[in-house]
Amino acid sequence: MKSSAECFRLRLVGLAIVTSLLNACAMVSSEPVVGICPPVAEYDAAVQAMAAEEVKALSERSAIVKMLSDYAFMREQARVCHG
Repeated sequence: MKSSAECFRLRLVGLAIVTSLLNACAMVSSEPVVGICPPVAEYDAAVQAMAAEEVKALSERSAIVKMLSDYAFMREQARVCHG
């Protein structure tokens, strides 16, 4: 069985850990940053046509096709953000 001094030290260590974790959380703002939109890269028609041909050559089940779909969605969100 542990002595009361050992239990007290364990509680003190636990309290120190919890306090440091809570302090780390307090330093980060939970407020969203308003007015900052990611840039939307513009591609000329030749690059777009080349990319379309390359995507056509991929399987529908390709991970790259899924990722490009996500990328297109993020680009649309960025465009909306810019107004």
